[in-house]
Amino acid sequence: MAGVFTSKDDARRAVWDGLVEAGVARFPFPPHGRIPNFEGAPQAAERLLNHPLFHDVKAIKVNADAPQRAVREAALARGIVLYVATPRLRDGIKRLDPEQIPPQKFAQAATLTKGHRWAQPVPLEELPSVDLVVTGAVGVTREGHCLGKGSGEGDIEYAILHELGHAPVPIVTTVHPLQILAGFPIAAHDLPLSLIATPDEVIEVAGAPGASHGIDWERLPPDFYTPMEGLRQAKGAHRAR
Repeated sequence: MAGVFTSKDDARRAVWDGLVEAGVARFPFPPHGRIPNFEGAPQAAERLLNHPLFHDVKAIKVNADAPQRAVREAALARGIVLYVATPRLRDGIKRLDPEQIPPQKFAQAATLTKGHRWAQPVPLEELPSVDLVVTGAVGVTREGHCLGKGSGEGDIEYAILHELGHAPVPIVTTVHPLQILAGFPIAAHDLPLSLIATPDEVIEVAGAPGASHGIDWERLPPDFYTPMEGLRQAKGAHRAR
């Protein structure tokens, strides 16, 4: 999808509308307001997992959205431990260990609705370091810029990892080609992508650093972080320093 957008909202709307108009949006519908699922998501996941960046990966933090379900399933099949952030961190972080899940149940464990059967809750303060982060995206650029759905969840989740003292790691995603944009406004807290996989190609971003920003406490009103237990714990640790 061509075009440089001067508004993030306009960019999101163009992606959501474009996926619907092209007939490549997939359940859940509508894609609007979500990290959109798309035709070819399993193929994009396969390309991502086959990239050398994944060769020595033992543990990842991954989003719970539908388009990355195939990433979660494939990662479990390869013996990779998953740390899955629940929506808005209401239920914190869940750990999925493939050694504790029957292989024939990997597909179910990778879903948001059934994964809890095998998930273990992880207190935020005990969250270990991971080898990379898989995030969802509404739009991306070939330069590694990432456009979320507007809630800021992905940025906040990564910022919490930074607050807990974890070193920056590569951030990757899977998208449909129609989600690749020429440009959109970039903020300092936006996540920089190192790798973008589509059903047709893998885009390597040269020199993309792992995000290293912490939580901008001044920008977080109480009504945003209070419902999120993990964020509240990180806020307490921040004040104790």
